[in-house]
Amino acid sequence: MDRELLEVLASDARTSVDDIARQLDREPEAVAAAIEELEEAGVIKGYSAVIDWDAVDASTVRAIVELNVELDRETDYEEIADRIARFPEVKSLLLVSGNYDFAIEVEGKSMQAVSRFVSEQVAPVPEITQTVTHFVMETYKDGGFVFEDRDEDDRLSVSP
Repeated sequence: MDRELLEVLASDARTSVDDIARQLDREPEAVAAAIEELEEAGVIKGYSAVIDWDAVDASTVRAIVELNVELDRETDYEEIADRIARFPEVKSLLLVSGNYDFAIEVEGKSMQAVSRFVSEQVAPVPEITQTVTHFVMETYKDGGFVFEDRDEDDRLSVSP
């Protein structure tokens, strides 16, 4: 039941215990107990809403920052990740393969605030050798949800 339960909550964390029980053909008490166990085990880390910040608050700026690191004998990826994850400006942190080591999503009140955070808080971490910041210009999909209510594209179509 855990996998199905998690899929229901992942698609809509506001689904009531009674609705989940009906969907999974279980007793509400069993669903509530399973949710509690998953929360206590740390499988469910929290609940959040997917918000189109552009629709309510244009002053929120998001950026994806690539980080390259150089490990030494005493420091590993986990330690670097622990340090970076503690900053409240960091909304997600991923260890990735490819041309860089970590991808972090950062939020701030302005481009200057995000730039200042990266240059003053992230870049000085001794193991970090390079940062590349990409400011998010538009969000089309987030958390599995497509943002469809966008302004019409008023650019002229040009074809050869």
